Amino acid sequence: MLVDMPLDRLREYRPEPEEPADFDAFWKQTLDDAAAHPIDARFEPYAAQLATVDVQDVTFRGWNGQPVKAWLLLPRHRSGPLPAVVQYIGYNGGRGIPYEWLTWSAAGYAHLVMDNRGQGGGGKTVADTPDVAPDGHGSSSPGFLTRGIEDPQKHYYRRLITDAVRAVDAVKSSPDVDSDHVAVLGGSQGGGLALAVAGLRDDLSAAIADVPFLCHYRRASQITDNGPYAEIARWLKGHRFAVQTAIGTLSYFDAVNFAARAVCPAWFSVALMDNVCPPSTVFAAYHRYGGPAQLEVFTYNGHEGGAEYDLPRKLSALASAFGAA
Repeated sequence: MLVDMPLDRLREYRPEPEEPADFDAFWKQTLDDAAAHPIDARFEPYAAQLATVDVQDVTFRGWNGQPVKAWLLLPRHRSGPLPAVVQYIGYNGGRGIPYEWLTWSAAGYAHLVMDNRGQGGGGKTVADTPDVAPDGHGSSSPGFLTRGIEDPQKHYYRRLITDAVRAVDAVKSSPDVDSDHVAVLGGSQGGGLALAVAGLRDDLSAAIADVPFLCHYRRASQITDNGPYAEIARWLKGHRFAVQTAIGTLSYFDAVNFAARAVCPAWFSVALMDNVCPPSTVFAAYHRYGGPAQLEVFTYNGHEGGAEYDLPRKLSALASAFGAA
């Protein structure tokens, strides 16, 4: 698959959303339950031996009060609290080591890198946060998309998205952070998480979602056999009569539905030759975004999208969002 639709059709693609009637109630209850646990964010100095960046090893309470790891990177020569960027990581990756994440602190921001619970087993970055689920779930295909696919209460992404929301509370609790100026960003799974958090909070300055994953599950699982979306197809190949159950569960974690509730300015990117996160799934989220949004199209790129070449656009976006430009 090179292109799932021509660009002119993508620009008009607005599928009927698959949204549960109790979507808002589900997430209110989930986040209220999480808020019953103090955030208890701890910021421990980490001896990174860097001349211009201070690193803190962070632990905070995420879903069900469980500890979640993160890094906080800060420009060493700072004066006063800084605007902050919370970064979410791609599929099967984790917070890794702090030397992998120097861009945003070099740009003058406080930078929190959230770990992915239970991931990091096959990605390029490792994770330090286990996925501890108190309730078991049914059968699943290898990966995370089908863990708990028969019940949204038990689905893996209920836990990870809750962690992502709580990561914003954690960074806001740091004395080094200007809590009125916090943005979220990520690519692929990280982009989908950024959209989810933007839809669940009204106190963000910006969201940046590069080639976002977690969007428009039904179509994604039907048009690509590459990457994580194939997990859904594999599971449904065996569970032939459970299509509505599976898609119904996943709709609680669909970034298209979160995007409709977001209000902060957003910057998206999409790659037209992306066979991991097909472009129509990204356009579906972009077109439903509730706040002001811009989209950068990379015509001849795959899932790498703009990669580091797109950093100037994102740096300008954050400067604008934080009122520095």
